[in-house]
Amino acid sequence: MTLASHFTGGRDYLAACTLGLPPRATVAALKADLDAAASGRPDLAAAGRAVEDSRHAYARLVHAPASSVAIAAQTSVAVSLIAANVPDGAEVLCPEGDFASLVAPFAHAGRGVRLRSVPLGHLADEITADTWLVAFSMVQSATGEVADAATIAAAAARSGARTLCDLTQAAGWLPVDATLFDATVCHAYKWLCAPRGVAFLTLSPDFARQLRPVQAGWYSGHDPWASCYGAEARLAADARRFDVSPAWQAFVGAAPALDLFASAEGTAIHAHATGLAARFRGALGLEEPVRPSAIVTWPDTEGSALARLTASGIVASGRAGRARVAFHVFNDEDDLDRAISALQERRPVSVVS
Repeated sequence: MTLASHFTGGRDYLAACTLGLPPRATVAALKADLDAAASGRPDLAAAGRAVEDSRHAYARLVHAPASSVAIAAQTSVAVSLIAANVPDGAEVLCPEGDFASLVAPFAHAGRGVRLRSVPLGHLADEITADTWLVAFSMVQSATGEVADAATIAAAAARSGARTLCDLTQAAGWLPVDATLFDATVCHAYKWLCAPRGVAFLTLSPDFARQLRPVQAGWYSGHDPWASCYGAEARLAADARRFDVSPAWQAFVGAAPALDLFASAEGTAIHAHATGLAARFRGALGLEEPVRPSAIVTWPDTEGSALARLTASGIVASGRAGRARVAFHVFNDEDDLDRAISALQERRPVSVVS
């Protein structure tokens, strides 16, 4: 059975970078959970198992121990935990134009925290002895550019800086290893095709020991159901001490989606998605990126290219004055050809990069 067969839709949908489509198993799990709740028999134990199944599936996907994975609701919430722990007056280095959920918590951290932005391609070279943290997205949302993560991580290690990598636009099509970084964050509603409200934070053991669990709640306890009252409950010894209270239904839907991608061959997904993207660029005369990407963007300040795609029934997106398409497991050559035809019917100058 191919990965595409696990999805009902996908034809003419080139927007996994905006919102992933739920696989059949996710739809079935959510319907069953709603039916049980509507009948007066909500299954909280099953919801709790879905949270842990999601945690373990995500850990497999990013090649990290489950003990290093904390659950979150959004990337900004997880990043805010890191931002709250930046030393007063310290420097955080990030790429220019990175996604707001990654950079805004540092920009508004106060306490003299300094956020410095540089071009992504120069990020490794700009790390200095004053840099406490390097925060960047593995794949840029606005452009689809893939970071040279290994070089950035190595440069940070040489300078003694910590690293935080946002995997939201990468995990699901680009094989990743979260253990290369001190921390990673990921919201699973895009390429991992989970419901919104399911996000993850991974932490190296050394970095985790330095962080205060400023968002600690009942679910971050050693035994969550015994941590519901008072301030004396013992926190979990591993990354679960940074858990937020889970949106149960979202995790019920996320567990089968995450298992699907964790069990798949990541290199095959990468080859499929980037292969379609490369053919799309070639047909439109767009420059191939340094590192292959499943996201293709090009200048479209007036929105004419996006309008042409939309008029042809193709779901795409526009970001930062650029048209944007994305190719995922549920897309095929027919989607590619239809998108190319829609843009070449009356090809505007702005389509060419």
